Amino acid sequence: MSFHYTLNNGAEIPAIGFGTYRTPPGKETERSVSEAIKAGYRSIDCAAAYRNETSVGDAIKKSRIGRDQLFITSKLWNDEKGYESTIRAFEKTLSDLQLDYLDLYLIHWPIAKASRNHWQEANAETWRAFEELYESGKIRAIGVSNFRRHHLEPLIESAKIRPMVNQIEYHPGFLQEDTVAFSKAQGLLVEAWAPLSNGGIFKNEILGKLAEKYGKTAAQVTLRWIIQKGLVPLPKSVSPDRIKENLEVFDFELSLEDLAVIDGVTDCGHSGFDPDDLDY
Repeated sequence: MSFHYTLNNGAEIPAIGFGTYRTPPGKETERSVSEAIKAGYRSIDCAAAYRNETSVGDAIKKSRIGRDQLFITSKLWNDEKGYESTIRAFEKTLSDLQLDYLDLYLIHWPIAKASRNHWQEANAETWRAFEELYESGKIRAIGVSNFRRHHLEPLIESAKIRPMVNQIEYHPGFLQEDTVAFSKAQGLLVEAWAPLSNGGIFKNEILGKLAEKYGKTAAQVTLRWIIQKGLVPLPKSVSPDRIKENLEVFDFELSLEDLAVIDGVTDCGHSGFDPDDLDY
């Protein structure tokens, strides 16, 4: 299969990305991102809320990989929604990452505490800024994160430019089938954050047995399952060995029967985050 997907605007995105959530700023983030690029990752996912974008930018700069070979994603945090504040937040992210443009920019959550009573209007104004930044060439693709169907519908209705990506929590035991189906039907590529359920998959016997069957790790089997379902997984690690290992998922294929077995897994945990009820 191709190692890339094509977004609904024609831009290409790698079929697997490297996550930076909860990686401490400073040397640890810089080291892990450097290891990821060295291992072969070309898609790096970050966010202003992670507070480590300067370190991500340092790693990108030191990698000496051509900018056109990298796909860099960031996200707008909840307290920056609105047209003018979105523009300011974007410029800060660009400065922190030491980049001239972003490949993908996402609205991090559909409903923020500060705009809970008018979240649709807040998203529409934010999206207006996204569209302007996209049309100016400062962003190659725009999208959303953690949006369910009832969040996507009003945004798509008011948008001039349709979102290209929806990044959601997705892993065995937490499939969000309605969100995935609606996103795909609307032409959005779905990305999977926490694809290994923050380690929850390693406690699952079914995934352990499938790992033995394929001569792979439970992580590799899970990431391959996500890819074969047409989603982009965003694994994260600070271990050089696991960073490399998580990328080695294109040399085998799960059978249809085993895909269905993983679909039926129920006990790998869940972050507990509810996009309709966040306290920030």
